[in-house]
Amino acid sequence: MKVSQLRELQVNNTLVFETLGKPEKEREFNLSSLKRWGFDLVFGKKDGKKTFFATASGKKNSRQQDTGSFEIQELFNSMPKNKKVFARIEMDQGKAYLVSDLREGQDNIEILRIPAGSILLAFLKKHKCWNIIEALRSLGTAAELRKQRGQEGKPVPYDKLPAFCKKFLKDAKKIEKDTGFGRISLSFFGKNKDGDPRFLLTWFLPTISLFELDLAEKIDKELELFD
Repeated sequence: MKVSQLRELQVNNTLVFETLGKPEKEREFNLSSLKRWGFDLVFGKKDGKKTFFATASGKKNSRQQDTGSFEIQELFNSMPKNKKVFARIEMDQGKAYLVSDLREGQDNIEILRIPAGSILLAFLKKHKCWNIIEALRSLGTAAELRKQRGQEGKPVPYDKLPAFCKKFLKDAKKIEKDTGFGRISLSFFGKNKDGDPRFLLTWFLPTISLFELDLAEKIDKELELFD
């Protein structure tokens, strides 16, 4: 079969399921989440100015950072009164950054700005979300997750999908209801001569949602269905 013929079959038969909306850019997190990412919330001096900021967990003395000096005066094990932590994804020259703010009403203090990829992978590894790690292909405000097995061919219609695919689609819809955005592209090509399933799955979700442990564990569990 020619490539052009194969692509025509796939374009016309690949199943697409969308939860329309913009990828979630900001989400509220608790202090435990910040610690799970490997950071402490502290108060002290940063570049000579008293402020709240985040440092790598376990640092208790003054240190030197690439961006300047800081001095820790207080480390918080619970959230400061009336304050909340929010995090979002910002893009700069094609690269995703995790940006976290400490907020009280209209007052907003940026406490963390770091490339999202490395910290996300470390977080996922720490919590054994191996299926997400294996599937993760790219990060923007939306993350691209991809699973593929076997030789490509003509995708089967929805009513011919095996039970595990239908379960995944049902459960993924619930996850996307929480995140407010999602796009699934699923091509199931049947089984090979050994009885192993052949498929191509692409799933887009808001990157910031992968930093929420409960969500990450649910997403990881759904991807495991394709192992």
